[in-house]
Amino acid sequence: MERKIIKTDDGSVTIHLPEWNEQYHSKHGAVQEARHVFLKMGLHYFLETNVIKDLSILEIGFGTGLNAFLTLLESDKLNLKINYTGVEAYPLPADEVKMLNYPEASQAEDKKDIFLKLHECNWEKKCMISDDFYLTKMNKKFDEIDDARLYDLIYFDAFGARVQPELWTEEIFSLMYRALKRNGTLVTYAAKGSVRRAMIASGFEVQKLPGPPGKREMLRAVKNKD
Repeated sequence: MERKIIKTDDGSVTIHLPEWNEQYHSKHGAVQEARHVFLKMGLHYFLETNVIKDLSILEIGFGTGLNAFLTLLESDKLNLKINYTGVEAYPLPADEVKMLNYPEASQAEDKKDIFLKLHECNWEKKCMISDDFYLTKMNKKFDEIDDARLYDLIYFDAFGARVQPELWTEEIFSLMYRALKRNGTLVTYAAKGSVRRAMIASGFEVQKLPGPPGKREMLRAVKNKD
């Protein structure tokens, strides 16, 4: 499948797939979207509603490493230890990683080596990226996740339901529900009614929230029962 690096509205880049007319991040701003959906509505919300010093995060769709990188930057600011697991069935090739400008676009150009380290560290192994950030990358499909009560927070950043509807089903969200601890939270950029209904059917309490630039709404789901 053809792949192109394109610039988004906030100056950060993303990977565009012309055959699907889909991209890894919003064309309205890759960094803006990640900060709003996953940091503001996910990470910061969870920390405001839970007293915790060690946080366990699962990312569905490690992809470009943008969400992991921005979360690492936040861990430095918050003095928070984070164990981060990124699941990705199709890792990016090294030549594409080198074309991603996320350190510059997020005003963290001095962290470029750290961004590259996220991609260069071994798969299937827990890697120390910084004093407060540990990364485990898992090369597998989302329906192969079998963790139970392991994560506090899930960043659900799969390709959209328009092109991969099989990733947005009750079956997948049931796996996510099982993987979360009680009071665990899942956030995603998606807001489709079918996605919301699949989350509810899986046991989540679901809330519509204001979306990032260029998108009216997004979803946050909370596991309130074991």
